[in-house]
Amino acid sequence: MAGAVAAVLLAGCGLDGELSGRAADGTGSQGGDGGSTGVSPLDNPKGTGRGLGTIRSAGDRAEAVKIIEKVATKGRGAKTGYDRDEFGYAWADNAADIPFAGNGCDTRNDVLARDGDDLKYRSGSNCVLASMTLHDPYTGTTIKWTKQQAAEVQIDHVMPLSYDWQMGASRWSKAKRVQIANDPLNLLPVDGSANSSKGDSGPATWLPPARGIRCSYAVRFAQVALKYDLPVTAPDKEAMLAQCR
Repeated sequence: MAGAVAAVLLAGCGLDGELSGRAADGTGSQGGDGGSTGVSPLDNPKGTGRGLGTIRSAGDRAEAVKIIEKVATKGRGAKTGYDRDEFGYAWADNAADIPFAGNGCDTRNDVLARDGDDLKYRSGSNCVLASMTLHDPYTGTTIKWTKQQAAEVQIDHVMPLSYDWQMGASRWSKAKRVQIANDPLNLLPVDGSANSSKGDSGPATWLPPARGIRCSYAVRFAQVALKYDLPVTAPDKEAMLAQCR
């Protein structure tokens, strides 16, 4: 990981010191632990730390339940009027008051650099990644990614934008919608097929294949909901609590 941190700093993309000192063991198996090289969401409330680490201890799981219990519930509203453009153009660097914004690199490359190892940049660019290694928290697998196969790694909005829209973001200002769309707290680079299978599902209908990361995923979903004062559906909250109990 030290090499990855050095590459990021040399690239000048402005990622902060929370990237340093993270282990990268390359382990993991489909449906297993997942997230072994990431930071626990309990220790990463701003989303600037690497990836999504597992929550293992009974004490931490109890803390996770307390966070999820704070989330309000309501029914899912209509999707009428939703369009991705309502949340700004994809991976804008101009969102206000969120980490990494305004550093000269687009949001996608920021979070790839945050979570990846063995970072290599496109010739002549300080931001655009050409290749990297990702230890995917959702599947527990290691992906050797190149830009030529860009869709192999996709950036997941943990709390999907369409879901946000239906739970209240349709009434927000455009600036606030741009924030949640580019906030690193709400973004994870993951296996493309896993992300595609998720769509705009909440936790009651979709959870990461790696069972060991599901409590962490539920906490991250809750962290986004609480930061942006968004409710979740009652079935989604129950599913989130079930992952950590």
